[in-house]
Amino acid sequence: MAALGRRIGKRQADDQSHGQAASPASTPLSGATSTHRRKESAGGKFNLYGDEWEDTVDFAIQSFDELPHRLFGVNQHMIINYELKEALRVMLRQFHAPIVYCFAYGSGVFPQEKAGRSISEAEFRAVHPKPPEALVKAQKGSPKMIDFIFGVTHTEHWHSINMKQHRDHYSGVASLGSGFVSRVQGWGAGVYFNPYIEMNGMLIKYGVTSIDNLVRDLSTWDNLYLAGRLQKPVKILRDHPRVRLANQINLIAALRTALLMLPPTFTEDDLYGTIAGLSYLGDPRMALPTENKSKVANIVSNNMVHFRRLYAPLIRTLPNVEFVDPVRLDDENWILNPDANARLQQDMDLVKRGNMVSRLPGSFRSRLYFQYRKKFGIPQDEFKAMMAATSDYDGAVTRRQAGQFEKRIAADDPEQLLRITRRVIKQTVNWPSTSQSVKGLLMGGFKRSWRYLGEKISKWRKGRSEKKPESQQEQSRGSQEAEKPQKKEE
Repeated sequence: MAALGRRIGKRQADDQSHGQAASPASTPLSGATSTHRRKESAGGKFNLYGDEWEDTVDFAIQSFDELPHRLFGVNQHMIINYELKEALRVMLRQFHAPIVYCFAYGSGVFPQEKAGRSISEAEFRAVHPKPPEALVKAQKGSPKMIDFIFGVTHTEHWHSINMKQHRDHYSGVASLGSGFVSRVQGWGAGVYFNPYIEMNGMLIKYGVTSIDNLVRDLSTWDNLYLAGRLQKPVKILRDHPRVRLANQINLIAALRTALLMLPPTFTEDDLYGTIAGLSYLGDPRMALPTENKSKVANIVSNNMVHFRRLYAPLIRTLPNVEFVDPVRLDDENWILNPDANARLQQDMDLVKRGNMVSRLPGSFRSRLYFQYRKKFGIPQDEFKAMMAATSDYDGAVTRRQAGQFEKRIAADDPEQLLRITRRVIKQTVNWPSTSQSVKGLLMGGFKRSWRYLGEKISKWRKGRSEKKPESQQEQSRGSQEAEKPQKKEE
C-alpha cells in the first residue's frame, strides 16, 4: 500500500490503543479471523468499502474483530496535531464515570476561519485559563471552547457517578437526582450538555448520550442531530465497534443523499458543502440571529483535506459516481492539498438513482416516501403495504433494489426532488434541534445559557459584517459590467 494508507492505518491503530474503556467493545483492531466467517483482509488498499458489507450489518458486535475487515472505517479517523490529541485524552481521564466512545468536534478542534490577528496571552487565557501549549498553537489567535460528545452505556448510572465527582458541572437540575437528569437527556435528540466547563485548564462543553441512541440515529437518521455532527470531520478519541459500523452507514447515506440533490457534474466543494449543510437545514439557530450564515461554507473551505479523507474512499465504492479529474487515494499531493477541488460526475440512470433512494436510512426513507405518496396520490392501504415490504428488520440495512416507486422518485424533476428532500431533512432536524435548544436553559442554567446566546449572536453579527463587503464588491462589479455596453455605444 502507498505511504499515506500505511500512515493512516498506523495512526488509527494508535488511536485505538490509547484511552480505551475496559470493556469487550474496546478490543483492539486486528487481522485475526472470525469464528463465524473468514475475515477479509484490507490488504493495504482503501478500495474495500464495497457495499457488500451493508447486506450483513449486525449491531450486536462486541469487538473490532467483528467488523468487515481490519481497516473498516479508517476514513473516520482524522489526523490532528499529536500533542493536542494527547492533551484532549489526558482531559478525558479526569472523568471517573466510564466513557466508552468520545469525539471532539467544532471550531475548537477544526478551525472554521483563517487565523486572525495575534492576541495577547491574557486574551487567550480569558477563554482557556491554563491551556496546554498544543492548544495555544492549534487555536492560534482565535481561542474557542472545545466541544465533546461522550457515548456511555448506562446514562443514569453515568450521571450519578459524574455528579458526585463534578457537581459544579451541572445546573440546579442535578438537585433532583440522576434519574431526572437522565429523563431530561432523553428529551429531543437524547443528549445532555454541560457547557462552559473548565477541565485541565481548557474551556469545554460536553454532551452525554447513550451508545444505543447514537447508533440508532446514525443508522436510521431518526433525528440527524448526532448523525449530522459525525457527517463532518470530528476527532474520535475513544472508539467503539458498534458506533464505527453505524457511522459508516451514516457517511455513505450522507453521500447518497447529497448525490440526489446535486446535478450530473459538480465539484468536491459542491459535494462537501451539500453534505455539511444537511443537518443545518432545519436547525432553528440558522433562522435566528444566533449563527453565522456563512457557517457551512466556512466549515468546508477550511477543512477540505479532512472532508476528502472522510468521503473520497466512499466515493470510490459507489457505482454511480466517479472523479472526472485523474486522482488517486494514495496521492498525497492531492489528498493533503487544501486548495484542490476535483471535479466529479454521477450516472443519472434511474435504476442506479432508485437504488440510492431505496438504501437511505430507514426513518428518513419513510418520511421521503410519505411525501412522495402524497405527491403521487397513492392510496393509503397500498402505501402501507409498500412500506411493510421495505421495512428494516432487526435494524439491519440490506441492499435493496429499486422498485417502480423508487424509480418514480428518481425520475422526478431535479428541482422537485431537491425541494422535497430538503423539506424532509427540515422535518427530521427541526423538532429535535428545537427541543435541544429549549432544554439548554435547564441543562446550562440561566447564566451559562445567556453567555452561550451572546456568543452565538456575536458570531452572527461577524458573519453578517463579512458578507457586506462581498455584496458591495459584487454590486460594484455589476455596475461596471452594466456600463460597458453604454461606453461601446458612445
